[in-house]
Amino acid sequence: MALVELNHPNIDIKLAYATTENFTDQVLYKTDLECTARLHHVAALALYRAADLAAGLGLRLLVLDGYRPVSVQEKLWAIRPDPEFVTDPAVGSDHSRGTAIDLTLTDSDARVYDMGTDFDAADVQSHHGRTDIKSDAQRNRALLLGVMNAAGFELNPFEWWHYSLPNSRLFPLIEK
Repeated sequence: MALVELNHPNIDIKLAYATTENFTDQVLYKTDLECTARLHHVAALALYRAADLAAGLGLRLLVLDGYRPVSVQEKLWAIRPDPEFVTDPAVGSDHSRGTAIDLTLTDSDARVYDMGTDFDAADVQSHHGRTDIKSDAQRNRALLLGVMNAAGFELNPFEWWHYSLPNSRLFPLIEK
């Protein structure tokens, strides 16, 4: 299945693995194609619904990762072989199926909302439903969760930033 490049007026893109601003401190996306935010077309349509819902609340979506090649998933696993925060490539990541998205919320001036931890933080405070983070961060996570659930995504209970389509494991892995 072909991946589609994300293009929506209420979605901003800053792919973390195209920079050193990720847990590896390395640039993992190096080709032009890797540095383009893409998803399976079904996931892209759901994300566009989420973006429309966010816009109705005066919010924007900031995409931090979408489709991820299997080869990059292997590198992530080699650095952090922790199944709570990185999917074993032998199992297959939903990112490598084009059905998962990592994202956060911003305001209309592109200021990132406080979510209580950084993106990619391998910490229990990254889990959904934490009450030991600031109340503003709890509220912001709840906003993101509501928007993403209403658009048809499921949460990853360990990562506030990670959402996937239901039944993502039914989609094939894509290596491009």
